[in-house]
Amino acid sequence: MIILILGLLIFLGAHSVRIFADGWREAQMARFGVNVWKGLFALVSLVGLTLIAIGYGQARLAPIALWSPPMGLRHLASLLILIAFVLIAAAYIPGNRIKAKIGHPMVAGVKGWALAHLLVNGNLADVLLFGSFLAWSVLDYRSARRRDRMAGTVYPVGPLSQDIMAVVAGLVAWVVFAFWLHGWLFNVRPFG
Repeated sequence: MIILILGLLIFLGAHSVRIFADGWREAQMARFGVNVWKGLFALVSLVGLTLIAIGYGQARLAPIALWSPPMGLRHLASLLILIAFVLIAAAYIPGNRIKAKIGHPMVAGVKGWALAHLLVNGNLADVLLFGSFLAWSVLDYRSARRRDRMAGTVYPVGPLSQDIMAVVAGLVAWVVFAFWLHGWLFNVRPFG
């Protein structure tokens, strides 16, 4: 469990710099250059993500049950994950109304992903992993929207085809992940 916690601290800590120390972040980018900062950020993130994967895998070998989630919540979780995939796709497709309305669909998607997994997983490692990501995403979303308001940021809206592309890309990614990749990567098949 210690490796999981360390990984979460490193990964989410790196991703929280903009929330808690944006001025320091800007100073470091000016000092080292944007590319060096991005390289260091990517390296730290990769170390954290690797530790999360190892720690979570180890914790799953000796689970500590906190509760048994009702089976019916799987349907709600699947819907939340589908919405999360559409939001994440919208983060990468320019000019869609989802991004214009939500502002930071990637972070909103992480919120949905984390909440969905908390609903259907009752072990301590699950609560640590998904609860940490949910708490981080709530704080990050609030911080990012505040920065947008202060900067007067307006996200452009393109043709309706951009919205359709975001929804279709999210749906296709969800189908591939839910029916094939999730089982292959995590040995858990959401749909049997």
